[in-house]
Amino acid sequence: MPRILIAGCGYVGEATADLFHSAGWEVEGWVHSQESAARLSAKPYQVGLVDISQRDEIAEQTEAFDAVIHCASSRGGDAEAYRQIYFEGARNLLNNFPPAKILFTSSTSVYAQRDGSWVTEESETKPLRETSRILLEVENLILEKCGIVVRLAGIYGPQRSALLSKFLNGTATIDPQSDRFVNQVHRDDIASALFCLLNHEAQNSAQIYNVVDDQPILQSECYRWLAQRLNRSLPPIRKSEQPRKRGDTNKRVSNAKLHQLGWTSDYPTFGDAMEKSILPSFAGTIAGASH
Repeated sequence: MPRILIAGCGYVGEATADLFHSAGWEVEGWVHSQESAARLSAKPYQVGLVDISQRDEIAEQTEAFDAVIHCASSRGGDAEAYRQIYFEGARNLLNNFPPAKILFTSSTSVYAQRDGSWVTEESETKPLRETSRILLEVENLILEKCGIVVRLAGIYGPQRSALLSKFLNGTATIDPQSDRFVNQVHRDDIASALFCLLNHEAQNSAQIYNVVDDQPILQSECYRWLAQRLNRSLPPIRKSEQPRKRGDTNKRVSNAKLHQLGWTSDYPTFGDAMEKSILPSFAGTIAGASH
């Protein structure tokens, strides 16, 4: 039975751990907080409290693993938090588990294109933000050790959608002067992509894969879809003053390379994800929100 470590058993990591466990893998998950450890205490696999940025804490872990997924969250931190959690965490995992195949969940924020063009794993990466530059450093560290890098688009899923939350709380706007393509991926599709990659690991050494749904969509179209589906007014049309989490980029991210391995998405479009998963999970919020 293969053994896998999920270093960062949070929103994505928990779904990934559940999937690998259901497929017969022996799973261990690591979390950073006592609260997370308590929440996951009833899981049918082991969950440990380990800070991956601390070399001494990882050195105490003597179990062997066939695969390690580094999918810890920055917890909204700054560049220093990124360096500690992602770079130091990756280096500590690589040093402590040298025989294991390692997979790192990076971000499509490393692509800085602003012209709406399609980008692939071969496209230029020159991000303006220090946090994204640190992710590229981690990617290089992983690739040097023949690991796998996955660049995740914006994550959404049950109880998590930045666009829907803004639409419901009245902070959404449509800015015709800076409309942009939104690249997103459902949490469960990330888990299935990671499973696919580690089950094809022999051909995936030192490779990068974009993990994103099949259809980039303009942000204005997302809001138009939500307004029609929920029978509500469109957000106001004006210049947006809110900072964007992924900067001022505008690109369409291709997942063709991942599809070539046989991966398919359960939620290939924004509408699919909303109808099948996200809107039902927000039902109480939608019912309670004012029109």
